[in-house]
Amino acid sequence: MNTKQIAEMLDGVLAGNPDTEIRRFAEIQHAAGDEITFISNPAYTKYFETTNAGAVIVSQNFKPPSKRQDITLIKVEDPYMCFVTMLEFFSKDSHPIEKGISDRCVIGKDAVIGKDVHIGDFTVIGKDCLVGDSSVIMDNVTIGDGVVIGKNSVVNSSVVIYHGCRIGDNVIIHSGTVIGSDGFGFARSKEGKYRKIPQTGIVVIEDDVEIGSNCCIDRATIGETKICRGAKLDNQIQIAHNVEIGEDTVIVSQAGIAGSTKIGKRCMIGGQAGIVGHLTICDDVIIGASVGVTKSIDKPGTYMGYRSKPFKDALKDEASVKEIPSIKERIKLIESIINKGK
Repeated sequence: MNTKQIAEMLDGVLAGNPDTEIRRFAEIQHAAGDEITFISNPAYTKYFETTNAGAVIVSQNFKPPSKRQDITLIKVEDPYMCFVTMLEFFSKDSHPIEKGISDRCVIGKDAVIGKDVHIGDFTVIGKDCLVGDSSVIMDNVTIGDGVVIGKNSVVNSSVVIYHGCRIGDNVIIHSGTVIGSDGFGFARSKEGKYRKIPQTGIVVIEDDVEIGSNCCIDRATIGETKICRGAKLDNQIQIAHNVEIGEDTVIVSQAGIAGSTKIGKRCMIGGQAGIVGHLTICDDVIIGASVGVTKSIDKPGTYMGYRSKPFKDALKDEASVKEIPSIKERIKLIESIINKGK
């Protein structure tokens, strides 16, 4: 595929050689002459002068730090979205979908398996399960009784989906994730002993959700733990019982959300953030990395700090901390003056 064809595909403006042949996509630092890359984040502009890429996708207002006749630019409205488009194009044939059911898996009675489904070795599917058309289930997966998996979904190796949980259409679940294990519910008696609270609910994963590796999504005590349409979860995330994650919300790795908390739509939650239970986070909130959220948030915006605060307030606190050494020195000076006067 040449650069002229790529520019037409992306509805972009070509600046340079229209006949440069492109075979794959690559990082800007490591790209070769038959590879295309992109610049979306200004921090990567510094690699423009040293990259060996044959072509670079850039924004319409991109100003090259130097003139290079050996690189073709494709100017587009949104370089990042065009990057996604090109990745889809170059990777569409790299991982063909397998079909057929392994003779080394276990399928319970009354399970319904749709057409064009692949079920890998050692997968266990309980009775009364429903698997939609064109779904892919990989090796070593355990699926409990009464589970529903929608069409075009992918369940990768070593996933466990407990009984009764419902997975929507076009869902991707990566290896090692557990969906529907018991929520952490215990009642403490007067004697200090703990009694287990039955976890009788389910987990509902709506359409177009992607869940990374080694995530744990607990079933509800009563009702549903819900991951709403279009949400994206990174690896190693803990979602407790009765939590609800709103549509198109993104959560980065090692975040933890305690029980019965409701997260709004289009939120972004940074890595290692922790949100205590029974809170409500409104739509369009950004929570920074390692932020502890102890109170509900009812205004859209960015929140930072050890105890979550609006971004500007967190910056003021950080600036004040830097003044502490000089304040201590002034206090010592004042004390010495007072002591001399005694």
